[in-house]
Amino acid sequence: MPERGIFYLCAMVKEDVLALVDQGLMLPLMEEFYTIQGEGFHKGTAAYFIRVGGCDVGCHWCDVKESWNAETHPPTGIDHIVTNAAKYSDTIVITGGEPLTWDMGPLTEALKAKNLKTHIETSGAYPLSGTWDWICLSPKKNKLPEGIIYDKAHELKMIVYNKHDFIFAEEQAAKTNKDCILYLQPEWSVRDKVVPWIVEYVMQNPKWKVSLQTHKYLNIP
Repeated sequence: MPERGIFYLCAMVKEDVLALVDQGLMLPLMEEFYTIQGEGFHKGTAAYFIRVGGCDVGCHWCDVKESWNAETHPPTGIDHIVTNAAKYSDTIVITGGEPLTWDMGPLTEALKAKNLKTHIETSGAYPLSGTWDWICLSPKKNKLPEGIIYDKAHELKMIVYNKHDFIFAEEQAAKTNKDCILYLQPEWSVRDKVVPWIVEYVMQNPKWKVSLQTHKYLNIP
């Protein structure tokens, strides 16, 4: 085939793939792994994690910056993702990156068809899509949550990097539903400094709970 024809064919294939990504039938898969949930309400629970690439929220302390650029992660069919997940656990955690960058409807529909529980970890920076058994909302100052997710969130996880983050946490908590569980979690790189602040704050404001990244203490993914 002439070089021009090969280029045209590759362009057509890329266009087809991008269309499937837009429909949520393929997703930029960064990694998938079976481990123990280390944070929040379900800490200590075995779960299968699906990390989807793509995020423009840009937290300077993000510990998975390699997830930001979706183009570096191969578009992967959701059937393949679901088949792998079902081998390991009935609890599936979708994380990122920012998973709501993409349409989560097809993926969660396929997971629910296999009677799997669907959890999401999200900043809420994009409109909520998908069907979820558990929503962990972790808002970021750079790009605030959109739409109805405050009403739907099961837990609010606020990362504490400095003392102003307590003010931001209260602002976000005021927007959540009455059943939402409230967590303050130290940013890992400054944990020794901020843990005493969090402990004192929670003791004075017991509507909040402490969340720790226990998987990092256990040295697991």
